Amino acid sequence: MTNFESSTFLADRFRGFLPVVVDVETGGFNAKTDALLEVAAAILSMDGNGILSISDVVSYHIEPFPNANIEEAALDFTGIDLESGNREAEPEVSALTDLFQIIRQAVKTNDCTRAVMVAHNAHFDLGFMNEASDRCRIKRNPFHPFTVMDTATLAGLAYGHTVLAKACEIAGIDFSNRKAHSAAYDAQKTAELFCSIVNRWQTLGGWPLGQDIDFKK
Repeated sequence: MTNFESSTFLADRFRGFLPVVVDVETGGFNAKTDALLEVAAAILSMDGNGILSISDVVSYHIEPFPNANIEEAALDFTGIDLESGNREAEPEVSALTDLFQIIRQAVKTNDCTRAVMVAHNAHFDLGFMNEASDRCRIKRNPFHPFTVMDTATLAGLAYGHTVLAKACEIAGIDFSNRKAHSAAYDAQKTAELFCSIVNRWQTLGGWPLGQDIDFKK
């Protein structure tokens, strides 16, 4: 397989976008009214052979914004205890400012033009992140405003299943239902799934386009 300069290869691979894997946990389904309670992001890197891996995962517990709606069913589903003394939540603006700075640095390091969100059912996560960014009046949101890479769709193509836990199982990725529904864990597993799909395609000779591909291997 041909070797490439790592940073240039990653920049070229996704038309200048840096894929950043995100997961959010929320107080409901409405991004405009419901609280953003947790956010995590996995920063990716690529070696000279085009193999994608996780470089770092950062996560934040977030204080509900004033008058935010929080459904009890959402807390029951995620297991988030808003009264826990160990939660160490911080304001949205603090968490997002720190996260966006980390992402912008990764974009710069990899010679990319901007970040593109990777998530499972990605428009849900993007909607909450965009609303929180607007609410906090953060002008330098590093993510593309509407383009995403959705691992539910990609997993349906690659592994024949769209549910995160099942797709991970088929891909040979350990997945704990007990640990699921925390932003940090789900971002980690979504990133492992995304890397698995991209790397599987790469080993088939799928990029750069024009390489000879032997589908009988």
